[in-house]
Amino acid sequence: MKTIFIKEHEQARKWYLIDAADKPLGRVAAKAAAILRGKNKVSFATNQNMGDFVVIINAEKVAVTGNKETGKVYHQYSGFVGGLKNHTFEKMIEKHPENPLRLAISGMLPHGRLGRALVDNLKIYAGAKHPHVAQAPQQLDV
Repeated sequence: MKTIFIKEHEQARKWYLIDAADKPLGRVAAKAAAILRGKNKVSFATNQNMGDFVVIINAEKVAVTGNKETGKVYHQYSGFVGGLKNHTFEKMIEKHPENPLRLAISGMLPHGRLGRALVDNLKIYAGAKHPHVAQAPQQLDV
């Protein structure tokens, strides 16, 4: 039996919508990463961008368990001496509500050229409105 390879530009891509309100951060991120990677398709190939587009709404209402609101710390290093900045989950959600989800999902994707291309298929919005209504995204339950 021959393995069938589908070219990236011939692949049919769908749009999925995930509502992150009151859902655990890790579960939303794992579901989105699997769809972005294309693991839900028969034509999955590890070296190709075969995934679908994912739109996540209500990112500011994502839930974390335990002490993570005050205890989870995100580190940002500029590369210069004394350039280390620390942000807790609370402050990150206040300033940039999309970043915790984006960081969690990008950490679950390959780290390289393919991973950077897959993150381009991810759209995250803090509120319930999104500009991708014309693509008719299919609602996903997490």
